Amino acid sequence: MDKPKIPIDIIMKHLAEDAGQAQDRAQKASDILLGKLETEIASTPYEVVYQEDRVKLKHYSSSEETVSQIKTPLLVVYALINRETMLDLQPERSVVKNFLDGGINLYMIDWGYPTIKDKFLTIDDHVNGYMDNIVDSILEREHVPQLNLMGICMGGTFCVIYSALHPEKVKNLITTVCPTNFDTDQGLLHIWMKELDADRMIDTFGNMPGDLMNFGFLLLNPARLMIDKYVGFFEHIDNRDFVENFIRMEKWIFDSPDVPGETFKQFIKDGYQKNLLIQSRMEVGGKRVDLKNITMPVLNIYGQYDHLVPPGAADKLTSTLGSTDTEDVCLDTGHIGIYVSSKTQKEFTPKILGWLKERDSLPSATKKAAKKKAIHTKNPGPTRQAKKRSGTKEIRHG
Repeated sequence: MDKPKIPIDIIMKHLAEDAGQAQDRAQKASDILLGKLETEIASTPYEVVYQEDRVKLKHYSSSEETVSQIKTPLLVVYALINRETMLDLQPERSVVKNFLDGGINLYMIDWGYPTIKDKFLTIDDHVNGYMDNIVDSILEREHVPQLNLMGICMGGTFCVIYSALHPEKVKNLITTVCPTNFDTDQGLLHIWMKELDADRMIDTFGNMPGDLMNFGFLLLNPARLMIDKYVGFFEHIDNRDFVENFIRMEKWIFDSPDVPGETFKQFIKDGYQKNLLIQSRMEVGGKRVDLKNITMPVLNIYGQYDHLVPPGAADKLTSTLGSTDTEDVCLDTGHIGIYVSSKTQKEFTPKILGWLKERDSLPSATKKAAKKKAIHTKNPGPTRQAKKRSGTKEIRHG
């Protein structure tokens, strides 16, 4: 029986081809990394139309033709963790740009960077103080009685609280990857937070450091968040678009403001450890946050594979509200992918645009309820007596 022959010539041919391809790829990667990269984030032009302390209100530019499609302005409230620039991260995958193209008159809160003097600011200060002043400034500026409100993650929780305390000012409510039911073991974050000594943490740091929170988020899934993504980077290092978008994402991830100490403590205690919000037992500014007061239409969007706000933390909200017009949408994505994934973008912004357009001309569901409530209850006004400061208007291009 003849011995099998080793095809040395074929092996050497493939080795030479692989070496040539590796050399070409290395040269291309070198040209990309050493050349000029377009990695700017938040490049859509906006104007700062209101400012109070560190908090700014952005109004995004759009043409008159597109703005007229949806008459009611939309205020987007991001979390205190990380930055609202996530919604305008990449030119071709910008939620901000898609909203403007879809005819939304868009406003967005920039929470800024808290310092040690903000340590004692509470959820009440953010919701009944900054948020309420911002809402009032928009209503006055636009000459409308109500606005649409959209909250993201912790900002969504703030929007739920705000809509329950000030329902007469909100026409439609949209929550995205928004934690409202904290009594779930689906995510490692929820398990950890139940045992966190928030008092000791804030006594030590004053404010909750953004870098420390970032480190904790990475530990939730270290293989994917600290190994896989860099393996993926080297696999696509010769792709300019991939490299630019990778750097944009890294810029956003590590741009992490601190969270005011008292706000962090209340969010951990009343949320993760007592789960008061979903039970309508949470108190903000001396008032109980009754979710039955939320009678306006509500669209609740969350991600099936979200490791920070898993479905179990988001899918209970609509069943607790007073609204008869609610909808839950679960997208096949994670916490960040819902805003930057090209696949999800084909579902996420079109869904919101269509939902708002359907309800834009409808009469408000909260006006009648608000009038009825006003007959029986005197409004003591916000507990935080902050003066409005319009400041100087600024034109920003990213």
